[in-house]
Amino acid sequence: MSRSDSTTLTLADLVAPVGVSQFFSTVVGRVHRRFPGPAGRFAGLMPWSEVNRVLREHRLQFPRLRLAQDGASIPEHTYTDSVETGRAGVVHRILPAAFAERLRGGATMVLDAVQELSAPVGRLALALEHEFRERVQVNLYAGWGVTHGFDVHWDDHDTLILQVSGRKRWRVYGATRPVPLSRDVEPPQRPTTEPLDDFVLEDGDALYVPRGHWHDVSAMGEESLHLTIGLHQATGIDLMSWLVDRLRSEEVFREDLPRFAPAEDRAARAEALRAKVVELMDATLVDRFLADRDALAPAIEHAGLPWTATRDPLPEGDEAEVRLLTPRAVLDVGPDAVSLSAAGQRLVFAAPAAPVLRMLVGSAAHTVKSLVEAGAPALDRTTVRALLAELVRHGVLAPE
Repeated sequence: MSRSDSTTLTLADLVAPVGVSQFFSTVVGRVHRRFPGPAGRFAGLMPWSEVNRVLREHRLQFPRLRLAQDGASIPEHTYTDSVETGRAGVVHRILPAAFAERLRGGATMVLDAVQELSAPVGRLALALEHEFRERVQVNLYAGWGVTHGFDVHWDDHDTLILQVSGRKRWRVYGATRPVPLSRDVEPPQRPTTEPLDDFVLEDGDALYVPRGHWHDVSAMGEESLHLTIGLHQATGIDLMSWLVDRLRSEEVFREDLPRFAPAEDRAARAEALRAKVVELMDATLVDRFLADRDALAPAIEHAGLPWTATRDPLPEGDEAEVRLLTPRAVLDVGPDAVSLSAAGQRLVFAAPAAPVLRMLVGSAAHTVKSLVEAGAPALDRTTVRALLAELVRHGVLAPE
């Protein structure tokens, strides 16, 4: 049965029949993998009517919205017009005839960060950020021709591709350099062999491609629309950058290096620096880094108006829904207190708040009524609503 309602989609849905734990242990970061599905499975995420609405209602400046063909971007001025808007200055708007002519001629339309423009895609991105514990960005690709929008290339992050409409031909070559970085000491060599896999991704299919795996994609002479979900996984380089920032609190790392001192003094300084780094790089290092990374992840941009701008930032009725805006929030439950680390803040509450906070942590929306029930009997309705209001004021929760 087709599951076109985007609110029901989870990572388990996308990678079935492979289980989520098996997906993480045998697929992620290792091999590309197709996950066939029924036609229309992703129709509710980004139908053409939603694409047209986004193009009509938003000012989409280059390069967020761009056209590409044969591996290069098409000059913006060939399909947009510059308009003087007064206070906003000059903005570019699509010229419908020229835009459509480019698409008929084989160009691919690319629209970045559509999770910020479409509620169904935004909900899916929020759920996936909670499950992957990493930043998620969703880009849209649409094509009608038979040429390549982009030449054979690799991405510096893992991707999940959802074929929303039509078909696309994929050729996957694998990696020529293990886990390459966007800023690396040497670039991966372009593949010289035939592709490992050459297939057509059909409407309703999903595909996972690891970072660094070369691939190219082309339309097949018919309308085609897919979403690429970028998964920006943390690396050891990210950890070391984080550790360098932590070292700023250590006096020995803030001191000038003894450039003109005797050799033995320079060696002593090197040993002091090494000892401090070793002290910090204990067995908990990775866990501390990942927890801090999650706690610092920004909240999604959802203002929750009009309620959040009022004295009581929650709707009056308990049937109203609220959602935690930080899908990677870290909850630490102790015997006497519970803390919520989210959006760079650490909020501490009395221990009885734990059931309410535990229910909130994640990507789902909950009614105020269900949260009041979760807090009972230790917390009454007034206390639960006060707790939720405090989270709203700190920008980590908002009414739906």
